[in-house]
Amino acid sequence: MHYAINIINFGDCGDARVLADLAQDAEAAGWDGFFIWDHIAWDWGVMPMVDPWIALTAIALSTERVRLGAMVTPIPRRRPWKFARETVSLDHLSDGRLVVGVGIGITKAEFDNLGEPGDFKIRGAMLDEGLEVVEKLWCGESFSFDGQYYKIKDTQFLPAPQQSPRIPVWVAGMWPNRRPFRRAARWDGVFPIPAGGAPEEMLTPDDIRDIMAYVQRYRGSDRPFDVSIGGDTPGDDPARAAETVSPYAAAGVTWWHEAIHGFRPDLAQRAEESSWVDAMRWRILQGPPRIE
Repeated sequence: MHYAINIINFGDCGDARVLADLAQDAEAAGWDGFFIWDHIAWDWGVMPMVDPWIALTAIALSTERVRLGAMVTPIPRRRPWKFARETVSLDHLSDGRLVVGVGIGITKAEFDNLGEPGDFKIRGAMLDEGLEVVEKLWCGESFSFDGQYYKIKDTQFLPAPQQSPRIPVWVAGMWPNRRPFRRAARWDGVFPIPAGGAPEEMLTPDDIRDIMAYVQRYRGSDRPFDVSIGGDTPGDDPARAAETVSPYAAAGVTWWHEAIHGFRPDLAQRAEESSWVDAMRWRILQGPPRIE
């Protein structure tokens, strides 16, 4: 199992320098990845936010080893060709360390309030088309596309990504909704979220087994497939941390994302004594949970 930090891009973390510094700490503490949220507006209040792609650029330049990316980017509020340019540029800048996480998005503030499509089915169709466009643009060959939502004529983008055969794409979805997991089967990984979507909720190891059994029904490839899940473990109790993650590793999870945000009671208590950034840094510096 690999271990990553999964951290917000708003509030006290709405600053590219802060996130880059925390990413350096994560790399030094032995984490394998550093992933940030991709939000431009938030349903639960107005607060400072940093553009995730500016932040990821700073993170890429501040680290050498960790995998990085946004978990997750709602493609339906992006132009796929702009997204293709950004991801390839960041893949080269990071020396092939980028992972692309995608989904349809859930926040009203980022869709309805900004004139973007609010209907989930429409956004799902836009995500499928958008991913097809992005993959074709990544190939570095000329192509045309005539979809319902996106149309491209005789277009070629260079360079191709550094990673081959492509930048890994992990698809997010709320279990037990089935459609996102059929979509994930076509790509390189899955990032399942509980149907309620609350940060403090967790899927169980049995849920992971059910998800993998379902995804495998639709897999048409024997290429490696990552299963990521978010959760939290205590930084000051290695035995309990290992006890938390072990059942997920046994169920087939390949990436544990340590959730670093303001919904964690242990971090809230530490933040009262110093600051949120200090509290987050404390957990990062304790390092990942390890299974003996």
